[in-house]
Amino acid sequence: MHIKALLSHHIESAFAELNLQGAAMVQAASRAEFGDYQANGVMAAAKRAGLNPREVATAVISRLQSNSAFTEIVGAMDVAGPGFINLTLSPHFVAPALNASIQTSTEPKVVVVDYSAPNLAKEMHVGHLRTTIIGDCVVRVLEAQGHTVIRQNHVGDWGTQFGMLLTYLADSGNDSDELADLENFYRAAKQRFDADNDFQERSRQAVVALQSGDSGALAQWQRFIDISMSHCQHIYDRLGITLSADDIMGESAYNEDLAGVITSLAEAGLLQESEGAACVFLDQFKNKDGDIQPVIVRKSDGGYLYATTDLAAVTHRTQRLGADRVLYFVDARQSLHFKQIFAVAKAAGFASEQSSLEHLPFGTMLGKDGKPFKTRQGGIIKLAELLDEAERRAAELVREKNPDISPDQLQNLAKVIGLGAVKYADLSKNRTSDYVFDWDQMLSFDGNTSPYLQYAYSRIQSLLTKARVDPRELPQQTVAVDEPERRLAVCIAGFNDVLQQVADEGFPHYLCAYLYELATRFTTFYEQCPILNSEADQRLRRLTLAHSTGTTLAAGLNLLGIGVVDHM
Repeated sequence: MHIKALLSHHIESAFAELNLQGAAMVQAASRAEFGDYQANGVMAAAKRAGLNPREVATAVISRLQSNSAFTEIVGAMDVAGPGFINLTLSPHFVAPALNASIQTSTEPKVVVVDYSAPNLAKEMHVGHLRTTIIGDCVVRVLEAQGHTVIRQNHVGDWGTQFGMLLTYLADSGNDSDELADLENFYRAAKQRFDADNDFQERSRQAVVALQSGDSGALAQWQRFIDISMSHCQHIYDRLGITLSADDIMGESAYNEDLAGVITSLAEAGLLQESEGAACVFLDQFKNKDGDIQPVIVRKSDGGYLYATTDLAAVTHRTQRLGADRVLYFVDARQSLHFKQIFAVAKAAGFASEQSSLEHLPFGTMLGKDGKPFKTRQGGIIKLAELLDEAERRAAELVREKNPDISPDQLQNLAKVIGLGAVKYADLSKNRTSDYVFDWDQMLSFDGNTSPYLQYAYSRIQSLLTKARVDPRELPQQTVAVDEPERRLAVCIAGFNDVLQQVADEGFPHYLCAYLYELATRFTTFYEQCPILNSEADQRLRRLTLAHSTGTTLAAGLNLLGIGVVDHM
C-alpha cells in the first residue's frame, strides 16, 4: 500500500476541482499532534492563484469530505499554520496493511546496478564498504518490488597494474597463489615502476602483449583475477552481499568495443582532435574561464581511457541489456566524470533519452580525528580485518550480558550483531555525507543502531513465546483501538512508502530511520498497552500488532542485508 501516493491522488483531484495547480506534497507528520500525514502543497497552489492559503486549505478539506473514497482512508483532517492540512488515517483503512507484504511495482523496469567494483590483485579495504553495502541494499529493495535487476561488478581488471605485476614476477622469479603475496609483489613492482625507466617501458610492453591476446600473459592475468575474486567472494558471502561471480563485468570485457566507441563518436560529429588526443567538447562543461573541459576518449599514443570504457559500458547496459535505469554507486569524487559520460552518451545516442543514467555518490568513512579511516600506522584498513574486529567486539558485549552462553551461540550472535552493526552504522547515514566510524556508538543497544532494532525483534519473539501462541495462527490484520495501537499500526502501514523512496532515490537511510521509528513506537505501545494480562479480544489484537511489528522489522533489516535472531 503506497499511502502517500493514494492521499496525493485525492488531494490533487480536489485541487483540480478548485482550478488550482500544484502537487499535494504529502509527507509523514513530524509530530503526533499533526496527525499521521501532512499535505504541504496548498500554500504553493494558493500563491499561484493569488488566494489566501488557509481559505484554500479549508476549501480543499470541504471537497475531500464530500469524497467517500477519501473519507474511508482518512478519519480526521484539519488546517494547521499558514495552510498545512493534517491528516489522520482511519484504523479500518490501516488494518489490511499489517502483514508487512512488499507491494510489487505496477511498472516493473530493467535496472542495471553498478556497485562494489574492487581493484584486483589487492585485498578489499574499507574504501570498498560503502559502495558494496549501499548498492546491495538498493538492489534488494528493487528486486523485492518486482523489478528486473542486473548486477554489474565493474572490477578493475585491465591496465598498467597488471603489466607491472607480470614484469615483476618475470624478473624476480617470485610467484604465489595467495592474494596477500600478490599485493606485496604489486607494491614492490610499483616502487620499481616509479624509479626504473627500463622496468616502466617493459611493463607497458607487457600491457600491450596482454591486450593483444598473448596466451602466456592472458593465462597469468586470468589467474590473478581468479585469486582476487575468490577473496572478494569470501567477503561478499561473509557480509551477505548478493553479488556472485556471474555479476563480474570488468573493464576488460569492453576491450573489443573501444574502437567502435571512437567510430560512433566520429560518425555523430562529436569527435575533435586536441594535441593529438581524440576528445569530445560539450558546451555544458565550461570552466570558470569559459573554456570547455574536454572528455578525452583516446590518448595521443592511441591508448584508451576510463571514459572510453565507461561509454562502452553505457552502450552495453542500455542497448544489449535493455536497461530502463542504470545506477552507479561510485564515490562523490567521480561526479564530474559521470556527468560528462552521461552527457556524451546521450549526445552520441549510446543511451536513449528515455534511459535514466544515475550517479548515486557517497561520502567518506572518517575516523574520530575527522580524517579518512585508517590504521594507527596510517595504512588503509583491510575489510576482512574490520569485520574480524566487529565480531570480536560483539562477542565481548554478548559475553558480558550472558556469561553462560554456549560457544556456538556466541559465535552466531557475534556475527549477526557485529556485522549488522557495521553495515547499519553506514546505511543509517545519508550516503552523500561523510560519517565518523565509532565502535561504541554502532554497537550500542540504545538509539538508532542495528543492535537496538535486533533487540526489539527478539523481544517481540520472546513476548510471543510467553503468550504461547503460534504466530501463523494470528490474524493478518486487526483494527487498532487505543492511540498507541493506532500509531503503531499507521507506522507499519507506511512500510511500502519508505521502500518506494529508497527505490526512487537510492538512500537506504530512509529505511533505517523508518525501522528506528517503528521500534520506538513499539516500545511506547509495549509500555502503555498491557498485552499478556489483557482481556481476550484485546490480547489477540495486541499480539497481532506485536507480531506484525516483528515481521516488518525482520523484512526491513533483511532488505538492509542484516540478520535477526530470536534470542539476544
